[in-house]
Amino acid sequence: MRPNYRHLISAILFISCSTFLNASTLQDPISSLDDNEVDTFVLGKSFFRTPWVEAPSATTARDGLGPLFSANTCTSCHPENGKGSVYNDKGHISRSLVTRLSLDLDQNTTTKIGFIPEPTYGSQLSINAIHGVPHEGRASRSYINKSVLLDENRTVILHRPIYGVTELQYGALSKDAIISQRVAPALIGLGLLEQISDEQLLANEDIDDKDRDGISGKANRVYSPKTSQIEIGRYNWKADVSTLKVQIAGAMSDDMGLTSHLYPDERCTDSQKACLDSPKGRDRFDVTMKRLDAVTFYLKSLKAPQIREDEHYENGLKLFRRLSCASCHTPTFTLDDGEKVHPFSDLLLHDMGKDLADGRVEFQATGTEFRTPPLWGISIYSKILKNRVNYLHDGRAKTIEEAILWHSGEAEQSKNSFIRSSPDQQKVLIDFVERL
Repeated sequence: MRPNYRHLISAILFISCSTFLNASTLQDPISSLDDNEVDTFVLGKSFFRTPWVEAPSATTARDGLGPLFSANTCTSCHPENGKGSVYNDKGHISRSLVTRLSLDLDQNTTTKIGFIPEPTYGSQLSINAIHGVPHEGRASRSYINKSVLLDENRTVILHRPIYGVTELQYGALSKDAIISQRVAPALIGLGLLEQISDEQLLANEDIDDKDRDGISGKANRVYSPKTSQIEIGRYNWKADVSTLKVQIAGAMSDDMGLTSHLYPDERCTDSQKACLDSPKGRDRFDVTMKRLDAVTFYLKSLKAPQIREDEHYENGLKLFRRLSCASCHTPTFTLDDGEKVHPFSDLLLHDMGKDLADGRVEFQATGTEFRTPPLWGISIYSKILKNRVNYLHDGRAKTIEEAILWHSGEAEQSKNSFIRSSPDQQKVLIDFVERL
């Protein structure tokens, strides 16, 4: 029998790519893939990493970019499969900081997208466009400083961002427009998050705070274009997507203007004639079912970073629990097959207070509520982004300490417990989180 060199080469590519780009495991596949699954992983990885081009093009497998878009590859927003940054290495606002747009209306749970798009610019500002189509605009931001006194000898300066847009090409925003800026999250353990059962997530709900601990997490109930049903959300900053495939198709639509059977329409609004009249791809959908399935399989099959359960970890976890951080950042779930996973998130919505509020409603998530972000793999952020590392939904925090000090609302008590802790205890907690 002739040796299967193709799969050997694929395996070598996995190893060399991960070693060359980063010492992390964020680009490595799980070890249990068979030969056919390796092929699908490679295919999905190629569609994730290779640039898409505008239609019509000789490159029919990758045409259909735009007409409005922000990036032409998935890796533009998720470098090395890690999280995005607020600023690029030239100090300009990065493509991985997206500007979401909606109307300032009461909570809306009846629409199939969970919010009301801004009428002229839609759901997300596109900073690029294909030839002959004006882009929509540029993101901007300024800051207001806020001082937090930790003890008699130390003050931390926090930087509150003021979101804005400039260079608008299709007229002014609606007077009721809500602007929310968000950094693309890291692609860590996405397949494992999908395997956590709805029952486990709902068991941690306490909407009316019946146990009187000040924490009242709730699941977001969202519409799925895949099943046409209401499901439990678990992805994105407001848990507005229930499954990984829908999340990927939505990102392809919002960020790259790629249509699929889940999101079949171009992102042009009625005010954008050049966009509506732009050339279309040869196929009905830019991303076929096979391509979407391959990218989904690729992201599902990435390794999740392993927890180093040493003495340092155990001591930090005890303090993490004592300060009630684990009340939202649930350390461990057990999957149906018995595997234990450590996302450090309950995937539920929590009221984070007015300082972090973005005012944006998404299904049952209010303007002050966000999904608890998973903390696993957070140690890899600085390895990829270097001095551009950032935390929280809009990247306002440059350190773990700043991120903690921005917590309010349901996390007010935990934040105050951290502030009252001794400097040594504060360091233990920060070191613990930084090693996850």
